[in-house]
Parts: sequence; structure tokens; C-alpha cells
Amino acid sequence: MITTDFVPGSPCWLDLGAPDVPAAAAFYSAVLGWDYESMGEGEDMEGGMFRKDGKIVAGLGKLTEEGARSAWMIYHSVADADATTQAVQSAGGTVRVAPMDLDEWGRMAQYSDPLGGQFAVWQPGTNKGVELVDEPGSLSWTELYTSDAAAAKEFYGGVFGWQFSDMELPGGGGTYSLITPAGLPEERMHGGVMELPKENLALADGRPYWHPVFAVADCDAAVAKVTENGGSVQMGPEDAEGVGRLAVCLDPANADFVVLTPVSPS
Repeated sequence: MITTDFVPGSPCWLDLGAPDVPAAAAFYSAVLGWDYESMGEGEDMEGGMFRKDGKIVAGLGKLTEEGARSAWMIYHSVADADATTQAVQSAGGTVRVAPMDLDEWGRMAQYSDPLGGQFAVWQPGTNKGVELVDEPGSLSWTELYTSDAAAAKEFYGGVFGWQFSDMELPGGGGTYSLITPAGLPEERMHGGVMELPKENLALADGRPYWHPVFAVADCDAAVAKVTENGGSVQMGPEDAEGVGRLAVCLDPANADFVVLTPVSPS
């Protein structure tokens, strides 16, 4: 489960780079019940925050990078963004955005792992991260699709100190590696690594990619909202034993995310 105490290595923030900010705001408001709060529509800045029940759940910004695809960026909490940058480079990753201060809120940096999967870190200042997690309409899990799970575990384990535990997927679906922050028990696991052939990673031209999993009260109702509002469904809805009912979705700009109605605790 993801919590808001944001220990080092845990997901603490996410934002979407969208080609059409108002369209993205309308889509996610319809699908997840979010309220969008614009922070300006100026030449240099177009974007804002999503809230659920008054609490910040994600950010939204204009996609400006040449040739980039619309996608969610997941940020992990770190004590020192500069030290993390050195660790990323030592482990064979690359720096996309060097550590930079965002006023008094905190310090951020963005990277690519050795196979090209993009991720980011947040060194908290006055802002620790999102204010609601693990509830309907908020982040409840993170997932990396990659063509080389062993290499991903070596890289991210070295950078963040993550602990991994492997489970076999039913029906010969392969191995899924569960991620837990360093030194914490498995009930604090916050994500997973799934190995897929490169041809199944067409969204990112064969490169790995992270995506968020959002908890929803009713997976099928959320999927209906996805398709009604111009999105599409890559997989599901289907039941995953011990996990819940889920679907892999694309928004109208082809940014991927998952909606999950988790199984009720017995």
C-alpha cells in the first residue's frame, strides 16, 4: 500500500504531460471524479493540480518536449536529489532534468533507466507530495513494464534500495516482482515490475515505461467513463486473484494508466 509518510524510495507525486491541458483535465475529472485547479495558462506555464475531496492527488502540465509521448511521470521521495543523481549515473542511467529547486516546495530531477524507462525524484521542502493515496480516485500502486526485469531490479535496487519479492502470475503469465521500500515490511509494498516482450511495449517504442494505478470504487463504471470520454481500454476489465478487478486504459492522448477496484480485506 502507498501511504503519505513518503519514506525514501516511495512514490510521492505524479503528474501528466498532456498535449491539450483542458481536454486532459476534463477527461480525468469525468473518469476519476477529480477537480482541476488551474495554476495559469500563460505562454511558459499551462497546468495545475487535480484534487479529490479537496486533497491534491496529481499534477497536470503541458507536454512541451519535442517528440515526447503523453505519459504520467511518477516521482519517488528522496533525501538528497543530488546524491540520487550520482547513483543513477553510476548505475548506468541518464539525467533528463538535472536537480532543480521549485521555490521552497522541494527539489526535483528526472531520469531514464538504462533501457530508457523514465522516472523522477522529489526531495521534499515544504511540499511532501500528494495528499491522498490508496483511496478511490487516488494513486494506489505503481508499475513498470520492461523487457528486462532482472536489469530493472538491479538498477532501481541500487538507486533506491528497493526490496523485491517475486510471485508467479496465474495461467503461466510470467513472474511479477513486488517492490517494497528499503527496510520496510511487505505490507508497505508500493509497486511492481512486469517483464514483457519489446513488441508489447509499443506505446514507448519498445522502451520500458512506468504507469500509475488508480483505485476506483467500481472498475467497470470507471472503464465506461473512459470510453465515453474518448479514451480506450488495452486490457480488461478482468479479475486478478487476490488483487481485485482492473483494467489497463489509455486517455485520449494515449497516456496509459490502470484503474483497480481492490479486493475487500477479508
